[in-house]
Amino acid sequence: MLSRIGTNFRAFLWALALALAVWVAAVTAADPDEVRTYPYPIKIQIVGQDPGLIVSGDVPQEVQVTLRAPRSVWDQLTTRSDSVRAVLDLSGLSAGEHKLDLQIQVDVRPARKVTVSPASVTLTLEPLVTRTLPLDLGLSGQPATGYRAGDTSLDPKEVVIAGPQSLVESVKRLRVLLNLDGVRESIDQSLIIQAFDQNNLPVSGITIHPETAQVKLPVSQQGGYRDMGVKVIPHGQVASGYRLDNISVFPPVVTVYSSDPAIVNALPGVVETQPLELQDVKDNLTTRLQLNLPPGISVVGEQTVLVQAGVSPIESSLTLSGEKVEVIGLPAGMNPQISPDTVDVILSGPLPLLNTLTRQDVRVTVDVTSLAAGTYQLTPKVEVLISNVRVESLLPGTVEVILVSSPIPTSRP
Repeated sequence: MLSRIGTNFRAFLWALALALAVWVAAVTAADPDEVRTYPYPIKIQIVGQDPGLIVSGDVPQEVQVTLRAPRSVWDQLTTRSDSVRAVLDLSGLSAGEHKLDLQIQVDVRPARKVTVSPASVTLTLEPLVTRTLPLDLGLSGQPATGYRAGDTSLDPKEVVIAGPQSLVESVKRLRVLLNLDGVRESIDQSLIIQAFDQNNLPVSGITIHPETAQVKLPVSQQGGYRDMGVKVIPHGQVASGYRLDNISVFPPVVTVYSSDPAIVNALPGVVETQPLELQDVKDNLTTRLQLNLPPGISVVGEQTVLVQAGVSPIESSLTLSGEKVEVIGLPAGMNPQISPDTVDVILSGPLPLLNTLTRQDVRVTVDVTSLAAGTYQLTPKVEVLISNVRVESLLPGTVEVILVSSPIPTSRP
């Protein structure tokens, strides 16, 4: 009796195993496993870090994970960008270098990790320290000629830095840099504070508080010097049919000097140039001009100014009425009839060119190449033999062209 029960139980187990295998095979065939790389970026989450320690060095920010999962599971994994997480656990770690394996967590199952890149991370934990250092001001360049810089004020005078111990200890000075090249006005700016090591190289990876400092520097003009605007004095008229578009001068402001400050202070607000000759000019003009200065006054630096005058033709328009329409490309054996046979052409362009334009410079044509006998509405083409003259309009815009076959002549006996 017992042997029969044992035999039946073993048969039951074999049947159960066989049924389970068949079920697994059927499920696998209907929903096969697929090996894919997770399509979204997986950022590394650091947990368990001692608040008194800080991570230093280059630590990867993201990992790439390849998983094996049924197709239906992949559909669920890819619907969310946070289905897979990468965790770096720093619990219980002290200062020093550590090599840690990444923990990959998958929300949807069943799924198995195939590869992780990188699979482990090497990092260094350092004590988080702070230091207070004095703030220096670095000046470069010189104010504009005739100007003098006063004493600077810097706020704050001390700055707190924080970060990994090795980086904080490498900082030898904190500095803001101010360039004075060509300065003519007092300075009141907020400048970024920078940290430098003993080799005067910038130190990054630390926190600076505050990040900026307010710098004030008075700049004043010395006695006997004065900045004055430059006024160009044009003389004459540009050629007929042309116009003066603009006049520019460089530099627009010059510095003058006199050993007697009273003479400088008595000057008007501008200094004039020698006359700019524009009589009958037709093109853009570039030249250098001297300045008209009273006795005892001199210009600091370059003694002349660069003057540019823009001269361009006056734009106008012209209407040519009754321009004959010419037929081109007429097939053999065809006679054309055009209605209307003349058009009005409206042209625009520089006035001096329009004044020289003749009817021989304009040609109006219609092209009937490859057309059979019949009636057509065609748009004439206008050719202007003078460049820079544009066709603005054509009246009418189309003409009727009737092509008629010529009768074949008969010979007399």
